[in-house]
Amino acid sequence: MKKKCLLGIQLLLAILSCDLRAQQQAAILKTVAPEKAVTMQFDKKAAGTPIQMERLNRGLVAVRTGPDSVYLSWRLFGNDVAGMAFNIYRDGVKINNAPVTGATNYIDPTSLNGNYSLRPIINGHEHGEEKPVSVWPQNYLDIPLDKPAGGVTPDGVTYTYTANDCSVGDLDGDGEYEIILKWDPTNAKDNSQRGYTGAVYLDAYKFNGTRLWRINLGPNIRAGAHYTQFMVYDLDGDGKAELACKTADGTVDGAGKVIGDAGADYRNKSGYIISGPEFLTVFNGLTGVAMATVPYLPARGSADAWGDAYGNRVDRFIAAVAYLDGARPSLIMGRGYYTRLVRAAWDWREGKLRLRWIFDSDSTGNDAYRGDGNHQMTVGDVDGDGRQEVINGSSAIDDNGKGLWTNEMGHGDALHMSDMDPERPGLEIWQSYEGPRGNGGVGAALVDARTGNRIFTMPEPKIDVGRALAADIDPRYKGYEMWAAVGNLYTAKGVEIGAAKPSMNFAIWWDGDLLRELLDGTTVYKWDYENSRQVPLLETTGTASNNWTKKTPALSADILGDWREEVIFRTSDNQHLRIYTTTIPTQHRIYTLMHDPQYRVAIAWQNAAYNQPPHPGFYLGMDMGPIPVPNITYAGVQK
Repeated sequence: MKKKCLLGIQLLLAILSCDLRAQQQAAILKTVAPEKAVTMQFDKKAAGTPIQMERLNRGLVAVRTGPDSVYLSWRLFGNDVAGMAFNIYRDGVKINNAPVTGATNYIDPTSLNGNYSLRPIINGHEHGEEKPVSVWPQNYLDIPLDKPAGGVTPDGVTYTYTANDCSVGDLDGDGEYEIILKWDPTNAKDNSQRGYTGAVYLDAYKFNGTRLWRINLGPNIRAGAHYTQFMVYDLDGDGKAELACKTADGTVDGAGKVIGDAGADYRNKSGYIISGPEFLTVFNGLTGVAMATVPYLPARGSADAWGDAYGNRVDRFIAAVAYLDGARPSLIMGRGYYTRLVRAAWDWREGKLRLRWIFDSDSTGNDAYRGDGNHQMTVGDVDGDGRQEVINGSSAIDDNGKGLWTNEMGHGDALHMSDMDPERPGLEIWQSYEGPRGNGGVGAALVDARTGNRIFTMPEPKIDVGRALAADIDPRYKGYEMWAAVGNLYTAKGVEIGAAKPSMNFAIWWDGDLLRELLDGTTVYKWDYENSRQVPLLETTGTASNNWTKKTPALSADILGDWREEVIFRTSDNQHLRIYTTTIPTQHRIYTLMHDPQYRVAIAWQNAAYNQPPHPGFYLGMDMGPIPVPNITYAGVQK
């Protein structure tokens, strides 16, 4: 056993040697070496109604890692049978001596650049071979973009375009994700800033660079982080994802058809749009054609009813996808959080949009929810009834549209929810707060996701705490660690570990262990807990992050290979999207995170306002227990 462990460590070092200095390797090995491998344990099938999930392919990726090595990684599905193994083929010839039964990665010691494919083995018999993939020459794939032409605003200011947030969905039903990209003009504005902006575009691309369509949201949708939340999901269960977002007069769909009045322009002299109709449109994911358009809810009404008259708070939008009935997804479209807070739930069924419910803090009995929303939402089953709830930040809405709880802690800029403390039941929420002066001097808090009750708090008398993050980064303490822009580093029990803290941007599973890594700007780091410092694992070049000081990726999600996450950046010249994947082996056999319902909807809402990293609905970290088997069923066409 010691000999096998030593060989595994030596192999890991060889793969990392071109990227990491000696001290970086040590930082990784000290957590990898003593780990016990985690595999899916099928204790029992979950009871109840299965949740509709997309039918994916194996997401096989092959990466050249050296002159004589190719790294392979592929998906395990959430409903794969126990004991499933795999055979690997290069150019039609099997290359593994024995079926692969452990973690779903493999190193082929070859200088050849062949085409690789997989064949699952069930009960000793091979099953159908999937489409072969070619070898990436490096650990990223460049997807060429068709950058929109720039323009000039009515007041004579020129602008160009920057690739911004992304989402993914299987638009054509072939089991492979496509990428949906939002193009922001260089004069995009925060809601608090006056001025005209250029139009916002949404593009769909296949991994080979084929552009499927382009939607122009038109002059009556202002550009900025808070205006366009685009939800990409298979909403009706036909096996192909749709796109839904707010539209207006002058929006042009993927086939060139104009929604509403093509000549309408409701921009005032300050560049704000506080008059004119607003719509919610569902677009066909394959063609970009508008399939249904209805009046947008929550409706604008009078701008000053949201906290100011000039157009700031009235246009603070938010959106998500949630399994409100425990089986099929619904759209959640939101407006407001500083003052009035309104959320509307829609179902897309049989070619029609139907309003499921609407929650309004101005309705009788809901006044305590006013002001208790964030710059983002998160979604998960917080009460264990099989249906997902909508978490606004300091308040939660039950699956039936009724208020579940509010702790009246006020607005915040960062929000994280998962099973952060596996030693207590249920999910926990870690978030920071913008107004400690008004909530009793709390800068950040860990709260029970079912009740909103505080588990522990981080005191702060007056400063706006704009950032916070939670992830398992230290194996000495069970559960997630938590930290914020002020205060110290804490355990899930609220015990202070020390004053040194990692970055507070994104978290990502990248290397081979169960601890989570840190994604800040265009670099992936490992937290060296013994020396309280960040060690770079992936330092990209020629790439750029998004959203100003937020420094967020275009997307971070488990979109290829095994359960570890990929990260998508734009290139600095905005000519490509670049997908990075890890090439570090793991010994842990875990199904794709995209088959965990909470994680999957988190990828849908990641582009909303202040982007946040996704978290699963179960504890994934050091010393984790059996992995819960997702109760899922595939939607759509048979393949």
